[in-house]
Amino acid sequence: MAGNSAFAQDMAKPTADMQAVLDKLSALEAKPFSTLSVPEARTQATPADAARAVQWDKRLSSNPDAQVTTKDIAIPSAEGGLAARVYIPGGKGPFPVVVYYHGGGWVVADINVYDGAPRAMALGANAIVVSVEYRHAPEHKFPAAHDDAWTAYKWVVENIHELNGNADKIAVAGESAGGNLAANVALMAKELKTKQPVHQLLVYPVAGSDMDTPSYKENANAKPLGKADMEWFVKNTVTSMDDAKDPRINLNGRSDLAGVAPATVILAQIDPLRSDGETYAAKLKDAGVAVNVKTYDGVTHEFFGMGKVVPEAKQALDLAVADLTSAFKK
Repeated sequence: MAGNSAFAQDMAKPTADMQAVLDKLSALEAKPFSTLSVPEARTQATPADAARAVQWDKRLSSNPDAQVTTKDIAIPSAEGGLAARVYIPGGKGPFPVVVYYHGGGWVVADINVYDGAPRAMALGANAIVVSVEYRHAPEHKFPAAHDDAWTAYKWVVENIHELNGNADKIAVAGESAGGNLAANVALMAKELKTKQPVHQLLVYPVAGSDMDTPSYKENANAKPLGKADMEWFVKNTVTSMDDAKDPRINLNGRSDLAGVAPATVILAQIDPLRSDGETYAAKLKDAGVAVNVKTYDGVTHEFFGMGKVVPEAKQALDLAVADLTSAFKK
């Protein structure tokens, strides 16, 4: 949408550590999604690449934690199978299980890009994390990703013992578009009377179709995600703009939230999606759902997996792990 420079209002200043990642992302020649084709967007440097480069510059270890092992699996689906990566903590189990959905606006990124958070959750919460690769738009328009998210969750529930998981300790988690998928899975489990997750971890979720919210106004030109970028993601995801009003995308328009799993909602101050998450957390609370919501100042969209170089990301991950661990103990 034209005119974003006039639209931006009082964007907060990133912390020095967050700015170092943003500067590195610029040095890697990452461009706004709104200026790219889908193939270009999928192949350019990511915030995760920038965070790893900052780690390298600071001589910090970027090696995966040896206490967590991984194996790649295929989850059966009507479309031929969904790739997934299983993160396994040390010990004998059976373990709690977190079904995790990566971000990327339903268009870009994959389970390789979003490795940091599920790996850290597996270690911190002593839980198996199943990171799901769902179908992407524009090749597979809405609601393909939502259908895949549900297929993956249902498969985990039905095959929990094969994973060495505890059937009474299943949670869902996701970042950005993946946070929207996790929230939808929690709602579908309630509606369809399937095994409900004991907790939902929603990290700066897409939860509304309104792009005139306070955080969109403040952060219209934010990096790595601005208003025009979100418009680009939505345009590539939906078949028509009516789809953006679908209750699976516009979670904040729903009135059926009572009885859904307790939630942790983690938000970034410098993020167009912050108001989405604030509103959804408030609506969950109004519906009687237990919610822990926390906004981290001075950080941007995508900060969550950067715990080795951005202190607020480590704090956010610690909160997520604490809430998941508490839910698994109930």
